[in-house]
Amino acid sequence: MAEHGPTVLRVCRAVLGPTAAAEDAWSETFLSAMQAYPALRADSNVEAWLVTIAHRKALDQLRAEARRAIPTDNLPEQPATHGLPGDGQSQLWNALHALPVKQRQTIAYHYLAGLPYTEVAQVLGGSPQAARRAAADGIATLRKTYLKGEDR
Repeated sequence: MAEHGPTVLRVCRAVLGPTAAAEDAWSETFLSAMQAYPALRADSNVEAWLVTIAHRKALDQLRAEARRAIPTDNLPEQPATHGLPGDGQSQLWNALHALPVKQRQTIAYHYLAGLPYTEVAQVLGGSPQAARRAAADGIATLRKTYLKGEDR
């Protein structure tokens, strides 16, 4: 946990955003890993194995959220974020969320988790070339859309 915990948390947050569900997926990742660890081969890449588990646990959280009903009488008032510290982070999350799922996940695993494209391809399925293309397309889209029109 000490060595790979931050990477696993980044993966969970990349899929789920900065929510409590990401922390739940992180915890579930290590609980599942502890149960399955005795069957892990000695020559296995532990980080890639944990990232795969984290990816699946995060997707489970997304599916569970989609099934949950949210009863409400009135919609809550949306707070203004203009001029608040950290406002740019919500813009980044919105820009990332607008990307297709494959591009978003590829960017997260390669740039945030630091996995090479061969391991990203193993986690998501497909070839390393397809993972490289998805990441390049996603980064190109982010460059065009993120903070468009503002001075950087």
